[in-house]
Amino acid sequence: MKKQTAGRNNLGEFAPQFAALNDDTLFGEVWSREDALSAHDRSMITVASLMTQGVPQLEDHLKMAKQNGVTKDEIVEIITHLAFYTGWPKAWSAFNMAKEIFND
Repeated sequence: MKKQTAGRNNLGEFAPQFAALNDDTLFGEVWSREDALSAHDRSMITVASLMTQGVPQLEDHLKMAKQNGVTKDEIVEIITHLAFYTGWPKAWSAFNMAKEIFND
């Protein structure tokens, strides 16, 4: 997995400790433990969690999921399944994002 720098790039000067925790701890330590859980599986879990919350970070994590080998069919199944638990409008929003990302 490539080194994450989004925290420092976006918040480094404003919130340096948060940026360091994002880049070094969350992505540097937790996401890199592929012997415990693959990046593919972490992406599917993260996409599911973000979809339930309806937060804008879902788009970036859908892109990351694709890079981590999550397929269009897997994303479609995740969103369809969660539509019944998290809400139809969130599913529509997630599908619109996923359609752009996975149909290129």
